[in-house]
Parts: sequence; C-alpha cells; structure tokens
Amino acid sequence: MTQVAQKILVTCALPYANGSIHLGHMLEHIQADIWVRYQRLRGKQVYFICADDAHGTPIMLKAKQLGVTPEAMIHKINQEHQIDLTKFGISYDNYHSTHSDENHELSIIIYNRLKENGFIKKRTIFQLYDPKHGMFLPDRFVKGSCPKCKSPDQYGDNCELCGATYNSTDLINPKSTLSGVTPVTSESEHLFFDLPAFSEMLRAWTRSGSLQEQVANKMQEWFNLGLQQWDISRDAPYFGFQVPDAPGKYFYVWLDAPIGYMSAFKNMSYKRKDVLFDEFWHVDSKADLYHFIGKDIAYFHAIFWPAMLEGSNFRKPTNLFVHGYVTVNGAKMSKSRGTFIKASTYLAHFDAGYLRYYYATKLSSRIDDIDLNLEDFINRVNADIVNKVINLASRNAGFITRCFDSKLSATLADPLLYNTFVTASVSIGEAFNTRETSRAIREIMVLADRANCYVNEQEPWVVARQKCRQQDLHDICSMGMNLFRLLMIYLQPVLPTLALQSEQFLNTQLNWESIPVPLTNHKINEFQTLLRRITNSQVKAMMNDAQQ
Repeated sequence: MTQVAQKILVTCALPYANGSIHLGHMLEHIQADIWVRYQRLRGKQVYFICADDAHGTPIMLKAKQLGVTPEAMIHKINQEHQIDLTKFGISYDNYHSTHSDENHELSIIIYNRLKENGFIKKRTIFQLYDPKHGMFLPDRFVKGSCPKCKSPDQYGDNCELCGATYNSTDLINPKSTLSGVTPVTSESEHLFFDLPAFSEMLRAWTRSGSLQEQVANKMQEWFNLGLQQWDISRDAPYFGFQVPDAPGKYFYVWLDAPIGYMSAFKNMSYKRKDVLFDEFWHVDSKADLYHFIGKDIAYFHAIFWPAMLEGSNFRKPTNLFVHGYVTVNGAKMSKSRGTFIKASTYLAHFDAGYLRYYYATKLSSRIDDIDLNLEDFINRVNADIVNKVINLASRNAGFITRCFDSKLSATLADPLLYNTFVTASVSIGEAFNTRETSRAIREIMVLADRANCYVNEQEPWVVARQKCRQQDLHDICSMGMNLFRLLMIYLQPVLPTLALQSEQFLNTQLNWESIPVPLTNHKINEFQTLLRRITNSQVKAMMNDAQQ
C-alpha cells in the first residue's frame, strides 16, 4: 500500500441490527482496531467510526415477530452492539445508526445529485409477491430449485452449490419462506442506478491499487459479464427511508447502508469541533479513507459504492481492506455444535485480549479464511502471552521489588541485546502498517524468546544467593524489565488493556518514540497478576453456553 496520510478515516462494515455480534464479526473489528491503534501510536490523526445497518425487510419482520416497533428493536440492538465492541477494546470515536437524521439527509442529497446528473432510471419489473403477507418478496425470502443446476432449497438470488446468479422469478417451484405459499408474479415500477455509465471509471479505479489484487481480479469477472443497472428501490411495506419523489417506494438498504459511513462521521462532526465533514468527504479531500470489510460484500464496496460517490461528487475510498471468513475448529459456525459463539458469550468466560491476540497471530493483508481452532487457541495464548511475556515480567519484578526497593538499576546490562530489540521496531512497524499482523506477532515472539533466554542464561535466582553479586542481580533483572517494556510497546495495538496494566506496573507510558531510551534509575510498582492461563474446562463451559 502507498504511504498513509497524516489524517485518516477508518470504518468497519456496519453490523446488521437484527442480531447479536458474534466471533465472526469480531475478526474485522479487531483487525481494524489493531491497525488504527498502531497508526495512532505513530502519531497519525485517526478517526475510527462505525454504525448499525438498521434498515430492510428482515428487521421489519423480526420486529413484528417480537411485537415491538422496528425503532425500538434497532435501538436495543445498537446498545448491545456498542457494549460488546467496547468490552473487546474496539476504540471507535463514534458509533451511530443508519436510521438517523444525518443518514436520511445524506441519502436524499446523494439520490438527488444522481438524479440531476441523469443516473437514475425508471422501469417496470416483475417480482414475486406473497399474497398471504401482502408484500413483494426480497431474494432472501424466497426459496426454490436453481434454474441452472436444479439443486433444491436455494435462495432467490444465487445458488450456493453451482454459484449461478439469477432473478428470483427464474426459480423452479418457488416458495415464500414467510408463509410457505407459492408466490405470484406481479409488476411494479422501480428506480435504477445507471451503473454501466461508470464502467470505464470503475475499471480504472479497481486497478489503481485501491483493492487487493485478488479482489481486483474478482471484480474483473463482473466487468466481463457486463455491469447491469442496479435496482435501488423497494415497495412498501419496508423499513427504511422513503424515496422523496416516488410514493410507496423506499431506498433499498444497500443504497443507504454505505452512506452510513458518511453519516456516522457527520454525526461526530456535530459533537467535536475539530472534525470537519468536507475535509474527509469532499471530492478533493487530501485525507485517507479506508474501509475494512469481509469478502462477501466486496462487490457492493468495490463497484456500487465508488460509482455512487463518483456520480454524486464525493470522494472515493483510498483503499478497501478485505478479509476472509472465520471458521471454528475447521468448519462453519454451528449452533448445534456450540461453535456459533456470540461476543457476549465469549466475554462471559474470557478476557477480550486472548481472542485479540489469537486473531492477530493469523491476520494478514490477504483474504484467507481464518480458523479459530479452540485447542490451538488455548495453547497459543498460554505459551506466548502467559509463559513468555507475562512470566518475563513476574520473574524479574519479584527481585526488583524485594531486593532493590522497586527501583531499576542505573546500568543497562546488555546494550547490544537492547539495541537488537530497538532495531526490530522498523520491521515490526512495517508489518503492522501493511496489515501483516501475523508477521509482526512472529517477530515479537522471537524477541520474547530471546529475552527469556537472556534471563535463563543469567540465572538471577542463582545470583541472588551470592551476596557479592547483588549489583549483577540488579542489572540482570532491570534488563529483563526493560525487554518486557519493549515487548509491551510492540504488543500495545493488539493487547491495549494489558498494555495499560503494564504502564501502571512499570510506572511509565508505553509509546513508540521512547523505544530507544531504556528505563534506568526508575521506580516501578509492585507486580500484579496480569492474565491467567486458559483451561480446557473454560472452553467447554463457553461452548456449552453457546448451545443454549
């Protein structure tokens, strides 16, 4: 990726407001938060925002099922999402909702600009209609046999077996998933965004370096098929924003959902005087805009979204950072197997830092799926964080506290080793910056091994028994504490809570600029247990709760 600007706006995909956040969602929020925290650590001015995606038929139907208004349901879900994300240490500057005044205002502005510029078309289409519920059926609310391979029980937009895409009216033996009845075909006039008008711009933009090569290649498949006009309207009943000049029509959720990035930032600009909307969204903005998203929504973000922005005279993203899916023990999340784990279920059993670290050991700039192997999770956290990092602090701090009044030595015992740790900051920083987080972790753990090897070779527990070598003991353990401090500076983006506890323990701030300067003649506080080992019984208890 190119050089990161001094001012940055970072977003995550908007969680849908009809259910809880689970550990699959958390991969993206954690990946983005690690990157954001590293950029802040290096002095960048970063605004990190997100919101709930709060519109659409599923939300309308679920609220009806629960006997509440959609507004009441999405408000409750929004509060739950914010609690879970905060407990996982996700450092959002603002978390909003697409069902907001700001999003309504911006959706109307963008629609009107697209219309004025000739990019909104009207035409009559045929849709499947559920006569029992009195509504047109979105693709995900109708199932039937694939028109290409004849596989049964496929949704109305694509076949999960052969990969074919089609219209719901092409399904063989369609059935409404709401009522089970056979839908009828009915016609309705809809509004379309003229996506093909942006083909040339999109071909250039997708190859400009704004996408990972794998994503750019995938988008090429859509260009080869030929871009189609995009249906941006839905018929009543629908929970969303009404189209201003089309009675009974609502904006399709995927029109106003990405605008939620803009509206969440707009909302923050009302709260903070240092935040200027145009500085980040004007077509000539010099700030950077980065979207962290999953591969399942890359098409919307790499094709529809930049075309909408171009057509309404707003800036396009600097980069899309696309990641893969999360599997648990090598398979899709499953409620029956107890592997569909909500964020709140995990947090009832474990510190958030364990999962942040485990995901960090696997994250890269590629779009590979990541497996949460629970046995490996136990072993990795215990071996790396507890045994290597925290144990390094505890085994040295005890001597410093008992023998030297909690004060570090004035002498750095091994300047050459310390300098090796300092020099590693360049490579570790570059890995964090390019989202090669797993490489950063590997390099940090190599340093952790070297630090522990140093202590093992120096044997402070042996030196402590020799009264004539008390200065050696002081120097050795102070060196161990200085190496622990450097490890925690490097791990700070990944383990922010542990880093904060380490700051209190070390009685100093952990910042990148201080890396070259060791702590000498410095008073520390008494060591407290920072994190405990994970046990198999804890994992089993979590999985049992996930099945409830």
